[in-house]
Amino acid sequence: MKKIFNYILVIILMTAFSACNDDEGFEELNLEKSSVIEMSGDWYVQTFIGGNMVVDYEVITTSNTAADDGTEIQMSDHEHIWAFNSAIPVNLTDLTFSGSNLESKVDDYEITVSVTNGVIQKNGTVSSGTNQSVDFISFDIEFSDDPGSIYHIEGYKRTGFLEDEH
Repeated sequence: MKKIFNYILVIILMTAFSACNDDEGFEELNLEKSSVIEMSGDWYVQTFIGGNMVVDYEVITTSNTAADDGTEIQMSDHEHIWAFNSAIPVNLTDLTFSGSNLESKVDDYEITVSVTNGVIQKNGTVSSGTNQSVDFISFDIEFSDDPGSIYHIEGYKRTGFLEDEH
């Protein structure tokens, strides 16, 4: 009985292994890029009011929205600067972004934000630790619960190098 079981097991294993062929049954994986990939990423930014720094380096994230139609980016400060998370209209040709009275929803904290002068410059600055050429982001933002205060935010795209982490 044990011998029959072993033969059956060997036949099953041989069948299973012979059915595996690296070229059959698998299609080439073709991942599509986000429509706003040139504007997406994590950014180390500083926040200023009237030229005075009020928040040193913090991370914000820009990414595609659910629609991913190339008309807006999602921007979140992960509650490090003011607690905002908004979809902001973009111009992909010149890598600019702006919008007025944009909804911001962060855990029971609903405000609107207005973003002006938003721009991303490819290789527009150097990182703080490794001094390598990286993308630059800059924009002004006003929060509906602090009307009249214009915050200027600028920084560089996260490199992943430990020397550039804050």
